Parts: sequence; structure tokens; C-alpha cells
Amino acid sequence: MTLLMAFVTTAFAQLPNVSLKDINGNTVNTAELKNDGKPFIIDFFATWCKPCNRELDAIAEVYDEWREETGVKIFAVSIDVAQNINKVKPLVDNHGWEYDVLLDPNSDFKRALGIQMIPYVLIVDGKGNIVYKHNGYTDGAEQELIDKVRELMK
Repeated sequence: MTLLMAFVTTAFAQLPNVSLKDINGNTVNTAELKNDGKPFIIDFFATWCKPCNRELDAIAEVYDEWREETGVKIFAVSIDVAQNINKVKPLVDNHGWEYDVLLDPNSDFKRALGIQMIPYVLIVDGKGNIVYKHNGYTDGAEQELIDKVRELMK
């Protein structure tokens, strides 16, 4: 039983291999997401999810500072269904989000990670290991994200 548990833990430590499109229509393999050996954040959202949009707005306010200090990168993954996918780019542009935006209209990536609800945030270290997961958003929660990223930089 212990051996099985160790295997399960290891199996979910890396990002799953799912093919998505970015906001410009380019194909992206989620297992190959990286940030030049530095940590990155994956934030699942939807256009209709108010807490998601508040979280991404709050991060946008400090994103330049975060990038300057730690080099962190953010991948925002929309789980909007195909019928609503055309609302994602206008929302991103309207909010001025400078994230790498990926589209997961069938929730393949979300499901592969076992995510039930959004907003949902993952932090991935420079080696591609998922080191932090957080569900939901409350004002100020973005501070915990950058604190975790800073810990990884030590």
C-alpha cells in the first residue's frame, strides 16, 4: 500500500499531457509548459466566474512587480465551453491581462488535474513539479501566491 501511495504522489507531481490552444490559436502541450527554469502559476478561470476575474485583476495589479522580482510567469486557463470561447479574448483585452491565456473548452486539462471548482491555482516549480494548489479566491489571497514563489526562489 505504501508503494502505491508513493506512485500516486509522483504521478500527479508533473503536469499532464493535454493539447490546448492559446488565445491566438497556437497549439500548446500542457506537459511542456515552462518558464526558463523559474516557477510559474497556472490559474483556471472562466469569463462568467466573478471570483476568477477578481483574482486575475488583483494579480494584474502586481504582475509587473512579481515578474521583475522573481521572473514568475502566469498561464491563465479558460474553461469556457466552445460556444463562449469567443468571449475570452475580449475579456482578457478589456481587463488588460498580460498573461499567457490557454483555452480548455472541453475541460480536458482541468479534469486531468482533478480540479472540481474554479478559481483554481497551481504553482509549478522550475523543474515542472506541481508544488502548490489553491481553490477559491478571497481578496488578498494573491499575496500567498507570491510568497510561495519567493520560497521557491531561495
